[in-house]
Amino acid sequence: MKLYSINTGYFKLDGGAMFGVVPKSMWNKINPADENNLCSWALRCLLIEDGDRLILVDNGNGNKQDDKFFRHYYLHGEDSLDKSLAKHGFHRNDITDAFLTHLHFDHCGGAIEREGDKLIPAFKNATYWSNKKHWDWAVHPNDREKASFLKENILPIEESGQLKFVDIKESQNGKLGETSFAQNISIRFVSGHTDNMMLPQIKYKGQTIVFMADLLPSQGHIPIPYVMAYDMFPLTTLNEKKSFLTEALDGDYTLFFEHDPIFECCNLQQTEKGIRPKDFFKLEEI
Repeated sequence: MKLYSINTGYFKLDGGAMFGVVPKSMWNKINPADENNLCSWALRCLLIEDGDRLILVDNGNGNKQDDKFFRHYYLHGEDSLDKSLAKHGFHRNDITDAFLTHLHFDHCGGAIEREGDKLIPAFKNATYWSNKKHWDWAVHPNDREKASFLKENILPIEESGQLKFVDIKESQNGKLGETSFAQNISIRFVSGHTDNMMLPQIKYKGQTIVFMADLLPSQGHIPIPYVMAYDMFPLTTLNEKKSFLTEALDGDYTLFFEHDPIFECCNLQQTEKGIRPKDFFKLEEI
């Protein structure tokens, strides 16, 4: 198995929305805002080369939306999905599995592309993976979340016939548990940010690496109260973070951040203020 960090660019979101109830005087030290109160965030994906499978976890914003859409989010940077794949000797047609942690536009926008007037899968040889509960949640969105679930990103996946659902397994206490995806890849389910978001957990070179998606979008979100205003169920997020961080500290897990603009990975340590990052490093350094 080999792992590759795939950078697809950067975008901007409101700093207050990204840090919820935490005052700007505190979060602005972590990710300084511009004159419009916007902070830059990465659109970092993960590529897993596992035998004859090439698994891409999330795929960024894509480029099929109109100028008005992109003006809201200020896409910037020189990176793109195709450039990052090519850097490692791959093409999007090599992808066998497009794994979607959840269906918010900044995680699945690159799944579908425009070909003239048609919307077609960007990964023509891939199986697209979601789960039934999250899929139903996304195609029948609530009023608060529907701006993040764009039909043009989602419905063409099902229409293509390339969509499959991961089985959801519940633990004995009724909470969502883990399910196997491949020999060294399991899936954790969390539902604070959105219903049934999936976090790949990978055994790699004797370590456990967890793709954090939007449970911990950046290292700045490790302190327990730092919860995004975008989360549907913030108290659920709090409990999920507490449980996960305790487990990750005990197991010396590596956290891989999708949105941190600077840091790709970290491990954890116990401090007087609680669990905090210990060392920062790039995936390729593992």
